[in-house]
Order: sequence, then structure tokens, then C-alpha cells
Amino acid sequence: MSVPTPPPEPFPPITGDKAELRRRLRTLRRERVPARDRAADAESIALLALEVAHEAGVGRGGWVAAYESTPTEPPTVALVAALQGRGVRVLLPVTLPDWDLDWREAGSDVPLGRDAVGRAAVVFVPAHAVDEAGTRIGQGKGCYDRALARTDGVRVAVVHPWEVAREALPHEEHDLPVDAVITAATGLRRLPSWRTRPARA
Repeated sequence: MSVPTPPPEPFPPITGDKAELRRRLRTLRRERVPARDRAADAESIALLALEVAHEAGVGRGGWVAAYESTPTEPPTVALVAALQGRGVRVLLPVTLPDWDLDWREAGSDVPLGRDAVGRAAVVFVPAHAVDEAGTRIGQGKGCYDRALARTDGVRVAVVHPWEVAREALPHEEHDLPVDAVITAATGLRRLPSWRTRPARA
């Protein structure tokens, strides 16, 4: 007899400004992440990333952008390894003093410049939360707001299962929506802007 999968923990009430919401989301990560199976999460996220890359037409020698997760973020080490194992070239961010992002290829320390993200057909981005319209709550430094403006790649947020909000998140004019969201428990969810993103090799 199979054991039913428990529903994801609830999203916190959306009150206050972005900074307050971000603080509460960080607290939830500290409370909830230690109980998760990080290896299982990593494997699930990696398989979903391969699905997105395939659907976006990324083949051997094609580029995607990803990032190196912190201990409380959904794990991305397996995601990067899985893409590289398929011959995909992976860009990783290098945070600059002004909070903009330079990029390097995974396995190399050579900086490729801020505009290198424009090579990526898919950009996997960190987030504290995403709503059903694709609004993303990031770290608050504006790193990815600037980086995403330099690419027409498919934008995919990677979050924990409880970080997908059913209600609208706070949104500012400069915020760029993501096209999809990945969680280890609920899989890949394509958001409204997915249909408008160009697929390319």
C-alpha cells in the first residue's frame, strides 16, 4: 500500500513589503530545509532541468545559465552536472562589487563578461518565491533583474515546494517575470509568459 504524498507546507501570508516577506521566507527555509531529503531534491531538480533544456532546443554545445546553490536553497549541483553530462555548456554567475553579474563557464574561472548570459537559451534563476503570474522575489540586490534584461532565454525559477504563491506577490515595474518554476515535489510548471518565449538551440 503506497503512502500518500503530503501536501507542501503552506505559503506564508502575503503582508507587508518585499523586504518583510523576504525575511519571513528566509526564516521558513532555515526551519524547513533541514527536514528535506537533499539528495532526492537534487535528483528531481536535475531531471526537470534536462526536460526544460530539451524543450527549449538546447543540444550539445548549447548554453544555459544556472547558479551554485547555498545550503538553504534547492540544490543545483546535480542540475549543473546533468547538463554538462549531456554536453551542454553551463554559465555560472560571478557577483561583482556593484551587485551586477559577470559569468564564467562551469569548470573555469575565466570571466566572460556581463553580456555572456545572452548566450543562454535557458536561465535557471534562484528565488525566494514565485507566484502564478511569474513574479519572482529574489535576494533584493537586483542582480538578476539586470542579468535577465540581457537575455531572451527561457527564465526558470528553482524554489522549494512551499515557495509557489497562489496570491500575487509584490511587484515593481522593473521586475521581469519568469516563464516557469521548478520544485522538487511538484515538478515543472509553465507560467503565462512561457508561450511568448522563443525556443532556440
